[in-house]
Amino acid sequence: MAQYVGVSFRRQGQIYFFLSTPFVLSMHDMVLVKTEEGIGFGEIVALRDDLPEGVDPEAVKPIYRPATAEDTAIDRENRELAREARKYCQRSMARLHLDMKLVDVEIYFDKSKMIFYFTAPGRVDFRELVKDLVRNYRTRIELRQIGVRHETQMIGALGNCGQMCCCRRYLRRFEPVTIKMAKDQNLFLNPAKISGVCGRLLCCLAYEKDNYADFQSRAPKLGRRYMTTQGPMKTIRANMFRDSVSVVTENGDELDFSLTDWAAMVLPDQPRGAAQDDSSDDVPAELAALMDPEVRGQAGRQDRRPKPTRKDNRPRPGGDRQPRPDRQERGDRPDRPDRSERGERPERQDRQDRADRPRPRPEAQPAEGGERRPEGSGQPRERRDGRPRDKRRRSGPRKDQTPKPTEQQ
Repeated sequence: MAQYVGVSFRRQGQIYFFLSTPFVLSMHDMVLVKTEEGIGFGEIVALRDDLPEGVDPEAVKPIYRPATAEDTAIDRENRELAREARKYCQRSMARLHLDMKLVDVEIYFDKSKMIFYFTAPGRVDFRELVKDLVRNYRTRIELRQIGVRHETQMIGALGNCGQMCCCRRYLRRFEPVTIKMAKDQNLFLNPAKISGVCGRLLCCLAYEKDNYADFQSRAPKLGRRYMTTQGPMKTIRANMFRDSVSVVTENGDELDFSLTDWAAMVLPDQPRGAAQDDSSDDVPAELAALMDPEVRGQAGRQDRRPKPTRKDNRPRPGGDRQPRPDRQERGDRPDRPDRSERGERPERQDRQDRADRPRPRPEAQPAEGGERRPEGSGQPRERRDGRPRDKRRRSGPRKDQTPKPTEQQ
């Protein structure tokens, strides 16, 4: 008899493990269990003698009791209520003009809480919708926004392979999928070929990630010339399924070697591995949109990391420079005279002489009835109030409009 049973509250939901004692249970039996949210109604989908890795034995609780015919009728009633609540919520969203799409409705076994799963392109203010749902159903209401992967998991669809999507059949948790996984598998980076019905990268790209990473670490870099015991050779392709590499000799002959034979042929001090980090490569916008927002944000943060400083000890072209001492630590140069004895530079002295030279003052004109000087006379034009024009002075009336007395010649 199995000691632990795996219970799923939703057909595509996560599996939780409980102790089966003292009941005798079998596959697809309906049971009641106690959770942090209250009583849950679920189906047994796994029987195990030991717990899987990562499950704490102290956190495993026993089964409350097997479900009865009355419990099954309550669950059927809850499903009918969920279908009716979904139609009502859709009408309310249309009335409130909310940009959101309702995916599914979940109701707890004791009707203590209703969860509405929806998708939206951004943040949505659904406070009025929550008030409407609470007013109609008189219970706790929770609106939970999910991603496109979870939407496909709840609805279900056919994948590119012609079978039901993996997330609908058996996947319980989503692993991060990146463009590097498609590059390691030598796939054409066509968004229509490497994306699923959800619009994200295929989940199956991560199934053989470890195998491809191990092969890439042992395979030589393609397009590079290597010196071997049979002469120089250039690698052109690598085959993961055969665990081999194809090379071209100097005579133009194409040969295939297993990676074990190739490692023995390559002379020492030759680069053998091809382990590279493609995170620095620029990913096109149409391919970056296929990744999950979390993975996309991590890749962007990696690109913004500062480059590490060079740790090699190669000499600089200008030679080694000694650090310049502070001004206070510098000693007086005996061959250099003091600043007071050096004298001023010629151009500096010339500028000082021009600054000290008195400027000729233009003759003032009478305040009224003065003649206008002809153009080209060589003297600046004067204002009628007897003052020379100052370009730095702002335009506008002066506070004191009294004319300044003219100078007597």
